[in-house]
Order: sequence, then structure tokens, then C-alpha cells
Amino acid sequence: MINHSKSVRLGVKKSLMVVDMPYNTYRNPKEALKNAKLVMRKTKCNAVKLEGGKKIISIVRTLVKNKIPVMGHLGILPQTEKKFTFKGKKIDERNRILKDAKLLEAAGIFSVVLECVETSLARLVTKSITIPTIGIGASSYCDGQILVIDDLMGLNPINVRFVKKYTNIRKEISKAVSKYASEVRKKKFPKNKNSY
Repeated sequence: MINHSKSVRLGVKKSLMVVDMPYNTYRNPKEALKNAKLVMRKTKCNAVKLEGGKKIISIVRTLVKNKIPVMGHLGILPQTEKKFTFKGKKIDERNRILKDAKLLEAAGIFSVVLECVETSLARLVTKSITIPTIGIGASSYCDGQILVIDDLMGLNPINVRFVKKYTNIRKEISKAVSKYASEVRKKKFPKNKNSY
């Protein structure tokens, strides 16, 4: 994650850069602090993102107390979910997500990602907390939106409801590679103009 994030840092000039803390790097406050400091130092990111609610409150408090900005993440937790289904259908799930959002805000996060959270719940969470909510498949009622660039460009063959493919780069890449391979086989490439 550090190496990927260093590459991202090279291209980020004025945007906020948040690095996902990888699975099993924040199992307790001490481990989280050590690893978050390392990520911040090596990547020069502006903040880290942690998945979860009540279970990570002491970790969030420790990081914030040590001046490490933290973004939260509720709803689908991609690093640990076994099944990809939207959240907030059941009343106990709705209550837990809303409570977790309030707990995370009180612990000091500066914003929270709501991933695949049911529309009315996303709206309620956004109204119930003062920090920004960032939606990914969680409706226009969030303060901001995320769409993974690979999904947006059609590079990823994923077909889920919240992904809007604005183009199909995967198809274009396939066509270009096939054309290239065909021209090489037929000795049409490289021509004199492509050679020294």
C-alpha cells in the first residue's frame, strides 16, 4: 500500500490524499499508531482511512490524539466483507450504522465513507452528523461521491448497480492489442517509419 500510495502522491498536486490502512494493520491502538505514522511519513498523505465502527473507536481516538487525521468507512467494508450486499435494509443494521457514524464523529474523524448504504439511511446519517459523508453507492444524499476510476472507465468487468461506466476502455484496449498482434503476425508492423 505504501508503494502504491507513493506513486499516487507524485500525481496529486492539490487534492486531499487519503490512504486506506490495510487489513490487519490496526488491530489495536498501539499497532495502528505505529503503522499510521509509517504510512503518513512514507507516503506524505494527508490522512488515513479505517473501516469499521464501534470496534475501532479507541484506535481512532489514539490516532486523532496523535495528530493523525482519520476518515471513517461504514456500510460495506471491502477488506472484510464476505458477501457484497447493500447495508441498511434491516432495522438493527440501520441503527448500528447510524450509531457508529455518531461514535466515529465523536472520536474525531473528519469525514466518513458510506459504501452501499441504503438511500434513506445515507440521508439520515448525513443529516445526523456534522462531518461530510462521502458516498459510494449510497445515493446523492451524501456530501460527496466516489467512483473507482477503473470502474468509471470500464476497465473493470464488475457489474454492480452503483457503478456507472462512462466509457469502455477495456473494450478499446482489447481492440488495440488485437490489432497490434494481427499487424505483427502479418508483418505490417513495424514499418520503416516505425524503425530506426
